[in-house]
Amino acid sequence: MAQSDETADITPVCEAGSGFGHDVGECGESQGDARIVMLIDDEPAQSRLISAIAARDGWRTVVASDAETAIAMLGTREGMKLSAILLDQWVPGDDTCSLIAELKERRPALPILMLTTSASPLLAVEAMRAGASDYLVKPVSPDRLMEALRAVTTQEAPRDELAPLTEKMSASLDFDAMIGTAPTFRTALAQAAKAARGHSHALIQGESGTGKEMLMRAMHAASPRAKEPLRIINIASIPPNSVESVLFGHEPNAFPGAFDRQIGALQHCDGGTLVLDEIDRISIAVQERIRDALETGIVRPVGAAHGFRVDVRILSASNMALEPLVEGGVFDAGLASRLGATRITLPPLKQRTGDISALTRHFLARIGEQPGLTHLSISDSALALLAAYDWPGNVRQLQSVLFRAAVYCESDTLTAESFPQLSEMIGELESPGLSAQQEGVGVMLYTEDGNLRPLEEIEADVIRLAIGHYRGRMTEVARRLGIGRSTLYRKLSDLGIDNAA
Repeated sequence: MAQSDETADITPVCEAGSGFGHDVGECGESQGDARIVMLIDDEPAQSRLISAIAARDGWRTVVASDAETAIAMLGTREGMKLSAILLDQWVPGDDTCSLIAELKERRPALPILMLTTSASPLLAVEAMRAGASDYLVKPVSPDRLMEALRAVTTQEAPRDELAPLTEKMSASLDFDAMIGTAPTFRTALAQAAKAARGHSHALIQGESGTGKEMLMRAMHAASPRAKEPLRIINIASIPPNSVESVLFGHEPNAFPGAFDRQIGALQHCDGGTLVLDEIDRISIAVQERIRDALETGIVRPVGAAHGFRVDVRILSASNMALEPLVEGGVFDAGLASRLGATRITLPPLKQRTGDISALTRHFLARIGEQPGLTHLSISDSALALLAAYDWPGNVRQLQSVLFRAAVYCESDTLTAESFPQLSEMIGELESPGLSAQQEGVGVMLYTEDGNLRPLEEIEADVIRLAIGHYRGRMTEVARRLGIGRSTLYRKLSDLGIDNAA
């Protein structure tokens, strides 16, 4: 039902197999200077859906149903105007990387994005080494798809290296995997760890890529509900007219296309935890239904005459504060109050620059464990370069950039040369080697005017760094610092450091 509703208003596809100049979306009409993307896909329904999504962002789509048609299309007048290629992995099957390599050989400057149902890191590595610019796991949200297309075709700045890749590695499920010593970050972890032990709902706020989903997974794993069901739903990836059915379920014939009974996420998670990412994307009508369900404890599927009593905890996330949305009348005040019984804000990475070194080493260790990749070290010059960037995509973007660099690294160490586009955007750093030496592993020794920082400040930074590096294991922190545990706790108190581990 959801897919048919989503594609109902899409103009029929003009298949490329019958003529290379045909396109999707506005068949027969002049598209002017619209950017053209070639979609290599043999599923008409998906082709229509992707073409409609692309059209909303000013793209014109031409479709090739097989590899041979796609290669032939490159030499046509239409093919010479392509700005990007979207390749569904199922079309060439096991020959995906061979097709990518052949397309890149014929058109080296043309970015290729691969669509796949596999989250295999090995497939990502092989596809990127073959020449793919990005790797999107289906189902992919419209926003993510267009973000990826814009990233690989933007001419204003060399952003290819900074395209936010889909996560290639499974997320860890505990607080120990949350690396960082910045006070605001440790405070957020302390709040989350405390809230995890309770049963109240919680709202996690923060920019995209700050680790909200990972934090909510850790909260569930540390909660009394850890052995009960957990379901994670990204609202942005669901067609708006399907959100109510996904959350509440539906009865047969509740609406056109509802042939079978569907159990909703709220009922599925009875006794457990439901994670709702991008909660601000839910329509006001569905928000009111969720509020009523939380107030009464009863969930009624769409089309049902009766409801079901459930006990479910909701952990929700938003990239923006809900207060302005409530004031603007686009978010239900009662639901915001209930979901925000506990509110936790994750700081952006630009406010945690001292954590970049530890995060980098942590990610490189995880990346090195992936099939097809090896363990890499990183030079001081590279760390200085990473620390100089403001990371609009936050921690997720840092991991993606490191993943991409590791894929193409031919030595055992990442250097500043491993991040050419970062270097180009940032420019030449002033004495990058000296900067890295001053920071050591995240501790600044000098003030901006060149004078040494007070010893008390340096000591506090070293202790914070040790707590983050040893993931809050205070006995180990004390042992490594060469002091007793009681001395460590006294220093924490004297220096005003929040342990939060």
